[in-house]
Amino acid sequence: MADMGANVANWSDLFYGIYPYSWANLGIAFALGFSIVGAAWGIFVTGTSLVGAAVKAPRIKSKNLVSIIFCEAVAIYGVIIAIILSGKMKNPGQLQAADYDKALFAGFAVFWTGISVGLSNLVCGVCVGVTGAGCALADAQTPSTFVKLLVIEIFGSALGLFGVIVGIIQAGGASNFPVANA
Repeated sequence: MADMGANVANWSDLFYGIYPYSWANLGIAFALGFSIVGAAWGIFVTGTSLVGAAVKAPRIKSKNLVSIIFCEAVAIYGVIIAIILSGKMKNPGQLQAADYDKALFAGFAVFWTGISVGLSNLVCGVCVGVTGAGCALADAQTPSTFVKLLVIEIFGSALGLFGVIVGIIQAGGASNFPVANA
């Protein structure tokens, strides 16, 4: 599209003028970024509690590493959805006017998929981190609570997996990226 940003009368014109592949790449970046931040936040919260509780009860160090692995799985969910979303994109090139609206719809689909998966994984990472921290502290006090709290942590980790499943369903609208004519 030639000269899309020259006459911007309102917000819709502004958003319409942004290249669809930019929207898609931004969505992929949000999916990766928020997922990694959620995993890092969870690892930080769990790790500090694990190290602190291991001072009182050194036996919990290896057993509670499962909580760290659950947090790391959140980042892996973001990588998986980024690979799926980047596979939806075709070769970007000069789009014809007739194909621009289809490409814009697909770009928005990838963008909002990335936002929803990234935010669900951010919340999942925090949830798993807080639950893992509680699990480490409770295990240091009372060893019989470890398995009970681990089940709760698994349910928290499932939130990120649900986000990936919803993202795969959302990404179905992104399958119509038009092939650019070179």
